[in-house]
Amino acid sequence: MAIRFHIPTFAIERVSFAYSPLVEAVLSLHVLVEPKHHPLQHEFVRRMRSLSPGLRRRIGELAFVYRRTMPDFFSPSPHEGYGGFDEELKRIQLYDDQTLALELLRPIYDHAGQRDVALLSDPDVRAYMRDAPPLARLIFDDPRALTRMLGELLADYWEQAFAAEWERLEPRLATAVSDAGRTIASEGLYALLRGLSPRLRVDATREEFGLDIPHDHRVEITGSDRLVLVPSAFVWPHVRVNCDDPWPLSVIYPASFVVADARPRIPSADLVQLLRALGDDTRLRALRLIAERPRSTQELAPLVGISEAGLSKHLRQLAQVGVVTTRRDGYYVLYSLDTDRLAPLSQTLLAFLGD
Repeated sequence: MAIRFHIPTFAIERVSFAYSPLVEAVLSLHVLVEPKHHPLQHEFVRRMRSLSPGLRRRIGELAFVYRRTMPDFFSPSPHEGYGGFDEELKRIQLYDDQTLALELLRPIYDHAGQRDVALLSDPDVRAYMRDAPPLARLIFDDPRALTRMLGELLADYWEQAFAAEWERLEPRLATAVSDAGRTIASEGLYALLRGLSPRLRVDATREEFGLDIPHDHRVEITGSDRLVLVPSAFVWPHVRVNCDDPWPLSVIYPASFVVADARPRIPSADLVQLLRALGDDTRLRALRLIAERPRSTQELAPLVGISEAGLSKHLRQLAQVGVVTTRRDGYYVLYSLDTDRLAPLSQTLLAFLGD
């Protein structure tokens, strides 16, 4: 089973971009309640230890709204531009009670986007919800009150901490949108889609993309039902999609600067070989002696404490990576330290660690 979106390769006018302070705030709450799934955000999690105890308690009480997924009424619209946080939060309060209830239900009981109000009185659904957190009962009894509580939590969270986070993030998300636009202009829509996340299945030959999840839905992206692409600092390692009415078709994907942070740093083969050669006690002791003056195998072996044959193997490894050089002096082969080979090591290692 899967979700698949179909869009012609050159129909880029059917794609919009948006980023949302409200979406980022909600996704960041998911990070706070599920930090083990978001190793890139542990620095953010540590910063959020400054939240008041009361706010942290409320984040936990309402975690059922955003622990697994989040209601689609948070999704930004492709027609509204980049709204402010307060404006986006007020918009949610305008939905009718049934819409609110169905959306608040979905993070706990996945109804696959059904717009069937009968779900709210279905005995099987009610039985499933018996083990839900106490506040989740408001989904059936008073969804508007639950929505107000959620709005008050988000407003307090914004005031205490996330407004400052958004001030830092917003320019980076704007740059991510600009970068995505340039990729589409130079390489095409499907080149961009391929780079958004390895979890996004992209088939340019069939002009479709989507996720392999237990939700069977094929969606045609049209001029009147456009797709909104939403870069996020907090969604990684996930990708979140919406394909269900009445909400905008959307893909919330890791922003380019997050993808760059997640990309494995691969050291050069030369650096690995050099560090491997130096990462041995016997070879380091031999190097220390060679650094004092050129020495032969016969001289080094008793000083290092191993046989000449054993030491020769170590010296060959050091010579292979260029750390020592050799010259013949009559019967003896003398080993000397090549300081020029070691000089760039710290810069190379630091460059790799800081890449």
